[in-house]
This record gives sequence, structure tokens and C-alpha cells, in this order.
Amino acid sequence: MFWRGVIGYLPVNVVQGVVGLLTIVLFTRLLNPAQYGVYALAFSVGSLTQTVLLTWTEAAMARFLATRIEDGRLSDHFATLFRLWLGAAVAVPLACAAVLLTPLHQSLKIAMVAALASTLVNSLMKLTMERRRAAGEVSGAALLTMAQTAGGFLVGLALAFAGLGGAAPILGVGVISAVCVLLVLPGELRRMAGGKFDKALARAYAAYGLPVSMSLILALVLASTDRLLLGAFLDEATVGVYHAGYSLGSRTLDVVFIWLGMAGAPALISALERGGQPALTEAAREQAGFMTLLTLPAAVGLALVARPLADLMVGEALRAGASHVTPWIAASGWLSGVTTYYLLQAFTLARRTPLLIVSMSAPALANVFLNLVLIPRLGLDGALWATTLSYGLGAVAAWALGRRACPLPIPWDILAKAGGASLAMAACVSLLPSPGGLLELALKAGVGALVYGALVLGLDVGGLRAKLSVILRRRAHA
Repeated sequence: MFWRGVIGYLPVNVVQGVVGLLTIVLFTRLLNPAQYGVYALAFSVGSLTQTVLLTWTEAAMARFLATRIEDGRLSDHFATLFRLWLGAAVAVPLACAAVLLTPLHQSLKIAMVAALASTLVNSLMKLTMERRRAAGEVSGAALLTMAQTAGGFLVGLALAFAGLGGAAPILGVGVISAVCVLLVLPGELRRMAGGKFDKALARAYAAYGLPVSMSLILALVLASTDRLLLGAFLDEATVGVYHAGYSLGSRTLDVVFIWLGMAGAPALISALERGGQPALTEAAREQAGFMTLLTLPAAVGLALVARPLADLMVGEALRAGASHVTPWIAASGWLSGVTTYYLLQAFTLARRTPLLIVSMSAPALANVFLNLVLIPRLGLDGALWATTLSYGLGAVAAWALGRRACPLPIPWDILAKAGGASLAMAACVSLLPSPGGLLELALKAGVGALVYGALVLGLDVGGLRAKLSVILRRRAHA
């Protein structure tokens, strides 16, 4: 199931990667630093609202679908979840009204209301995609994700040209999500036919999903505190610079982690449900090794080409600051991705989601404290130090607590070999000239990939040659 998902979601990975980079390239040029900062702040508010109110239903959809198929209560599953979603969603209009009554300036109000309103259609889309992923409907989930990603970008770009400022990217995703919802929601609602709201199921879903939401709130605190405090202590232009560099670093890595997570999470659940702990351990070891081999050199390489990448991708007003931010975020992004898409799976697999809250509390609280201490003293660098240290603490906490819930293997041998190959890659790249721009980016990225690839394939780290052969055969068959 994992490799079928890896192959099936590869086009999604490509689309999300291209759109993520184009978002940075174009919106950092169309929006000035203050407008880009407005976008960053509103995006954070919208993400936090969706996580607080609605994400717990999305998590329950993914985790319990296989169970409800087995016990024949699928219609009750949908009837219960959609009613729970509707009850939580009524708070969104109240949040919009509260924003309109605040003394914020008009452009920020508009962007925040757009972000809040978009959470409704975005969450309905997420429910649909989680259902399809959990059911193994790879092509359906992939098509929806690609339509939402590419369509949202294009509409947002048009709105930015129309002069909507920081609200444009958010509105673009919201509009396309609404269109997609109109197309797919009727079919999803028909799955409720003959079903009824079940209080026992609702309690089970809440007991599982609410801790997931709370842990994600803490993750958002971890990811958003720096922007909010930079805006409070400094200004929106600094937030824009930070967000540009953060996006350049995190989105590049997120594309790979999300791709692996789309395929990996349903495969781990299926392995556990069908084969118990032995099957889970085998599947998890395979996933963790493959994730390490792909993402560790990507993070190191991103740090090595931060300056030419920023020259190429980021608008001139934000370029210098973004190139300074990106290497730090490459480290933070790798720690965050490994934690989110592998280490934290231990708690959802064991259905011990309250431990997610414990695991995320330490880095979230540390991030708030470190930002409060370091930003007034070090400015932008203070936020970078705080972010990297906090994500490191989060990885250690997730690993330590996860061993008590559902032990997942750590491929230490692959980690050591991939780390050694990445260091060799970095040493070779550091010897290359730095002509700047596209030429430097292509030269360093190409040499780095060749060096790393030759090392890990030559040593056959983690049986990589056999895995690549499987992927290529299945891709050719598809």
C-alpha cells in the first residue's frame, strides 16, 4: 500500500512543489513586504482556526474509516462525523464578526476574514480527501489535491493582479475549494444514507480527535509564534522577510514530507489493523529509511544553495533577508517533518492521542519563551535560534514518549550513512565557485545530487537499489 501511494501521489508532489515555488516567486514580487506580512499573519490565523474547530473531525475520518468498514457501520460513521463538523463550524461566522470589530487596519481585517471563511470549504475538502486516502482511492485523492493546489494558486494570482493585496492568495484557495466542494460533497453526503448520529461514536471520535487538534494547535503555536512576535516587537515588513525565507525553506521540504505522509499514514494503519505490531514494525522501518534517504540530503542541499535560490525565487525587496533565513528553516523543517510524519504517528496508531498534547507542549512552550527572550535582543536571528532549538526539542520529546505508546523503529544505520553522504556532498559543493543566480543553483544542486546519489547507490544504503527498481517497474506498469 505504501509504494502504491508513493507512486500514485507523485504527480501531487510535483504539482505542489511547482506551485509552492511559484507562490514564492510571484507573490514576493506582486506584494510588497507589508502586504506579504499581512498574508502571513492572516494565513496563520486561518490555520489556527481550522485546527481549533474542525481538524479533529478530519482526523477521526482518517483513523476510523477502516474500523467502520470492518464493523459495517460506515453510514453511521459519516452521519456522526458530518453532524459533529456542522456543530463546530457555526463558530466561524462568530469569529469573522469578532475580527471586524477589532481596531486592526482594513487590509489585515479583510485578509483575516477571508482566511476564516476559507476554513469552512478547506475543511470540507480535507474531510473528502482524508476519506479517499484512508480508503486507498489514490487517484481520486490525488486529482482533488492537484485541482485545489493549482486552481487556488491561479485564482490567487489573478486576485493579486487585481489589487487585493495580502488577501489574494488566501481567497484564491478558498474560491477553488468552494468549487471543488460543490462538485464532490453531494457524493460524500450520500454515504450517510440509512445512517444515524451515534453518541457513542461521537464520544469515541472526540476522545481521539480533540487531542489531535490540541497537539496541532501546539504545532501551530510552534510554527506561528515567531511571526506574531516579530510583528509585535518589530514590524510587518520583517514578518514578510521572515515568511519569505521560511516558505522557501519549509515548503521545499514539506512537499516531500507531505508526499510520503499521504502514502505512509494509511499504510501504517492498514499494517497495524491487519498484521499487528510485527507488520507495523516492518512497514515503519521501510518508511523511515526511505524518508531519511530522501529528506536529509534535501535539507542539507537547501541550506547550501540558499543564496542563489533566493536570488532566483524571491523578490528583490525580500531577497537578502530570505537567503539568511532559509538555512535555519531547512534544519527546522527537517526536524519538523520527521516529527510530524513519522515520530508522532506512534500516538495516532495506538489511539493514545492525549500523549500528542504532552509531546507538543514542551517545544511549543519553549518556542514562546525563547522568542520572547531572543527577539527583543537579537531581532530576526532570535526567531531563527528559537525555531530551530524548539523543533529539536520536539523531535526528542516525540521519540521518547512514542516508545511508550507504539514503538516505531529508528533506522540509525541509514541515518548515519545518509548523514555521512550528506556531509561529503556539502564538502564537494563548498569547493565550487559561486557565480550567483541560476548558474550557481544548477551547478551546486547538480553536483550535490550526483555526489550523494553515487554514494548511497554505490553503498546500496537501506537496499535503495531494490526499492528504486520496484518504483520504476510499477511506474512503467501504471
